[in-house]
Amino acid sequence: MLVGPYTGIDLGTLVLIAVLFVVAESISTHVLVDVEEAGISPSSAVSLAAIVLVGPVGAAVVGFSSCLVLRRQGLVKRAFNGAQFALAAYAAGHVYLALGGTVGVPGQSDFPGIVTPYVAAVLAHTLFNSVLIGILMWCLGVARTAGSRPRRWRPLIALEVTSIGYQMLGLAIAAVWGAVGVVAPLLVLLPLFIARWTFGQQTAEVRAHEATLATLCQAVETKDYYTRGHCMRVAEGSAMIAAELGMSAERVQKIRYAGMLHDIGKLGVPTKVIQKTGKLTEDEYAAIKLHPTRGYEIVREIRFLDEALAGIRHHHERLDGRGYPMGLVGMEIPESARIISVADVFDCLTSTRSYRKAWSVEEAIAELRRCAGTQFDPRMVEALVRAVSREGWQTPDIAEPPGGCYGSPQQGADVVPAKGSGGAVTVAESTSAGAGTGGQDR
Repeated sequence: MLVGPYTGIDLGTLVLIAVLFVVAESISTHVLVDVEEAGISPSSAVSLAAIVLVGPVGAAVVGFSSCLVLRRQGLVKRAFNGAQFALAAYAAGHVYLALGGTVGVPGQSDFPGIVTPYVAAVLAHTLFNSVLIGILMWCLGVARTAGSRPRRWRPLIALEVTSIGYQMLGLAIAAVWGAVGVVAPLLVLLPLFIARWTFGQQTAEVRAHEATLATLCQAVETKDYYTRGHCMRVAEGSAMIAAELGMSAERVQKIRYAGMLHDIGKLGVPTKVIQKTGKLTEDEYAAIKLHPTRGYEIVREIRFLDEALAGIRHHHERLDGRGYPMGLVGMEIPESARIISVADVFDCLTSTRSYRKAWSVEEAIAELRRCAGTQFDPRMVEALVRAVSREGWQTPDIAEPPGGCYGSPQQGADVVPAKGSGGAVTVAESTSAGAGTGGQDR
């Protein structure tokens, strides 16, 4: 920016565009993307319009004005953001010029020739911006922190691609700038500002839903020391399977909700039954088998759950018809329930319980595959295996039960003995009278 050149740049236009850029960047929408906080704003459209109206150097000045954004930010963050926007705009501006783009308010004769260099500038701006952010995240060590699963890049990439839609509007701003001046961005971006406000309201509503469901999960998990975090892990596993199967983001979210609430019916099961380390009586096991139906009855009036309700009600069904509460067979079982069943058992196997130690991820996968086709849908099992192999699985840190001893595997109900225990109980079999869901939670 110090080198210039600034010849041919209208100072009034440059100042107006910079002010508009600061305003647009100040009201960026913050959205949750797969548990990551990210933002999207219409400022990129103003930045791309600046490339056309005032050239690469002017666009760099506009981008650097991000340092003046009207939000609480530290000095280092302001400096980085300003330099990031300036460099991205400067690079995109030179791509625009190299492909034959002209600086100034485009006229009718400039179309459609100006479209190709402008699209190239948009792609260059997106690429350069993404590379700078990627390098920053890598250098800060947040791209993949030790001991945690890899960061999911796909949602962030999707958000970046979505921002291209904003950038394409920059050409419309530049095209009408000569006729209406500073009003041009308002005419083009006003509908987007309205959409942004609506989206912000929707995001707030989703966050409220998440907080409500998390509270219900905590209510269930207070009944058992060993199930802390179980509902959220099942939700995560269910979402991993659904995403691996290529389901839409909306369906993945609904299935995630089902995973969070799959055990909500245990609020109606006596705590002494849930925490029992010995063999369940017929009456106790009958009480356990009621929890999917009770869970469905508790949450069925929550309309936004939608498909999640079927998952909550039928997650203990089995493909061979030996499950509960209705004994559904094969594809009669809702898809969401078949997903949750696999995630539920996988977390149970890889978690410590009062009656056994946790299995390793490899042992749990081997057992799921062994029971695929009888208890589990093989397609769901393999989807989980692929997702876990790519993203990893965070097992709970419970290593010892209170008192330092486990219940006898031969006395346990609905249990899977740890490797080397000598027991013969598997996911498909149980020592409990009438139990047919050995690996699943009570």
